[in-house]
Amino acid sequence: MTQVQDFAGRVALVTGAASGIGAACAKALAARGAARLFLVNVDGPGLEALDLGACEVHRIVGSVADEALWQDLEPRLAGLDHAIVNAGIGAGGPLASLSLADWRRVMAVNLDGAFMTLATSLRAIAGKSGSIVITASTTGLKPVPGIGPYGVSKAAVAHMARIAAAENARAGIRVNAIAPGGVDTAIWESGEDFKASVAAIGREATMAKMAKTTPSGRFASSEEMADSILYLLSDAAANITGHVMVSDGGFTL
Repeated sequence: MTQVQDFAGRVALVTGAASGIGAACAKALAARGAARLFLVNVDGPGLEALDLGACEVHRIVGSVADEALWQDLEPRLAGLDHAIVNAGIGAGGPLASLSLADWRRVMAVNLDGAFMTLATSLRAIAGKSGSIVITASTTGLKPVPGIGPYGVSKAAVAHMARIAAAENARAGIRVNAIAPGGVDTAIWESGEDFKASVAAIGREATMAKMAKTTPSGRFASSEEMADSILYLLSDAAANITGHVMVSDGGFTL
């Protein structure tokens, strides 16, 4: 099958690019013709391990929550066409048991980092058309006990995408969000319950057990999420902005 080169010559930024959805997006952009990619992640070896063929790749190691990173990177992003605001971390525990430090640790990356990524990208695209997709979550739409900071941060970034869409539509910049349900990525690895289950029954059985909470009976792959994200990013979605696409196998039904 011939690969559609619908990002030929384009310049794109992807945060959280070393693994999971971010890595799948970087690979898909390269395969679909992107000329230059800026990839941001705290995991330097993970970024280096990505094989993106002939695409020009700039790997930036650091946290999206670091304002200095964006101040240094912004001049290099001139001419940006697309951005995928994807970096995020998980957290667990009932709200009443969390410290302010626990809360701020998640918000610093998931919300503050997303804001700085978005604002920098909007300025870099300004003066021409472009598109941005923010990774939200179904936990920002459906209340799930025990993941308060994560769910709240994802609800916030979904609304931030809508506000940015309203502010920038006339300038030709589209901003959308995607709200995945269960996806088989490394973000689960930090959870204590997940670790205990893996130790008891193994990772594959643990993922299968978790997937039973989804009507489809399965979790999505990172590649499936990347396909949806690149659709929203592409010219095929030229009339779509301010939309939060839910891709969850029926979890929010």
